[in-house]
Amino acid sequence: MAPRSIGRRHASALETLSITVEEEYVPLFEQALMCVCETVGIFEADDEQKYWRLEGVKDIGYKEDELESALAVARLLTGCDAELVREATEAEGWLARTYESFPQQNVGKRFAIRGTHLHGAPDQSRLTITLDAGIAFGSGEHGSTRGCLRALEMVAYRQPRHILDMGCGSGILAMAAAKLLHRPILAVDIEPWSVRTAKANARLNGQGNLLDCRFGNGWNTNQVRVKAPYDLVFANILARPLCRMAQSLALNLAPNGTAILAGLLYTQANMVLAAHRRQGLVLERLLREGDWATLILRKRG
Repeated sequence: MAPRSIGRRHASALETLSITVEEEYVPLFEQALMCVCETVGIFEADDEQKYWRLEGVKDIGYKEDELESALAVARLLTGCDAELVREATEAEGWLARTYESFPQQNVGKRFAIRGTHLHGAPDQSRLTITLDAGIAFGSGEHGSTRGCLRALEMVAYRQPRHILDMGCGSGILAMAAAKLLHRPILAVDIEPWSVRTAKANARLNGQGNLLDCRFGNGWNTNQVRVKAPYDLVFANILARPLCRMAQSLALNLAPNGTAILAGLLYTQANMVLAAHRRQGLVLERLLREGDWATLILRKRG
């Protein structure tokens, strides 16, 4: 899931939009909010992770017709008549407060995630990734992202050559792999906005020559099929989509290849693991970051 950059300062009044939907409807409703919101966050709304709350921030009165049309399409396609909740948001100091909530994130032994608002020289003992502060997945503060970065450190000694970031979002995992392994990375996302963000972040971090960011529909993306099989695959998505994609992952993973799966609660780990074991993948390591789990899987040679 992709982080959304904060963007420009706001002098006008702001409002926070929120809508709660079932997991399978998240992409369509997220896309609807992204038509008008500069920031969108996705948060679990219940303990079983069946429902997710999407939150977006926008100027009051901005593109109301476009918002209503986008929500109407999402409701029509999903059959979900989810209610949009609006809450006034204080504009004064909003950006500063968001920045204050996004200090440098040190992850594992090697990585540091910094917002562009932070000044001063980065820690030379760590590989620094610069991202605009965000409120969603992919900017270093979420357990699923942190688990993936820790997992990357653990498997880097294998020196994978062909690497895929499936559902790249901000591109943080692809950039981390490029910085650590000095290999080209294919980064794919179903949202055009995420692809543009990942490309911009790659340029910001001097990784534009190593990241090939593509818009596509998962494993059906032409470039993904052309470059298969992969020695390393990241998939920081959601539990149920991971289960549905298990067969495609196994088919496109090279013998002895590694998959790092995240975006699932610790309570969902067995469900996701079972789906991949049925495809012949084996568990090497299960990492826990708070309520979130990361699976390191391997395909037998």
